[in-house]
Amino acid sequence: MATINVKPLVLKDVLLTIGTDSYQKHVSGVTFTPSASSITWQGLDATESFTDVATATWTITLNYVQDWETADSLSEYLFDNEGETITMVFTPVKGTGKKTFTADVTITPGAIGGEVNQFATTSVTLGSTKPTIGTTGA
Repeated sequence: MATINVKPLVLKDVLLTIGTDSYQKHVSGVTFTPSASSITWQGLDATESFTDVATATWTITLNYVQDWETADSLSEYLFDNEGETITMVFTPVKGTGKKTFTADVTITPGAIGGEVNQFATTSVTLGSTKPTIGTTGA
């Protein structure tokens, strides 16, 4: 049995493109999440029971700071493009030959407002296709 080395991922210098614009300056967290449930069929004979897993559905959660003053901010982009399906590319580590995760996401607007004397941060969860894994070019 082989011992597999590990290189833990730390998000600190990422790229996030939604459509044709880059939003890494607006976002503090990106999480793709699959969700799949087990399905079971039970026959009338107690020995006839089958379990399988349904195909996963995917969402992506973006944690971001609200900005209602900058033209084309992420807050305004999400608000203005509700219901649109847009390609998103997440590159957790900048550089040539690094992994990218690309998916088509359905835009949902995020919250407006927040607590007094605090940055107005929020999260939004977007419907997503299963991301494809690629690498950055030269």
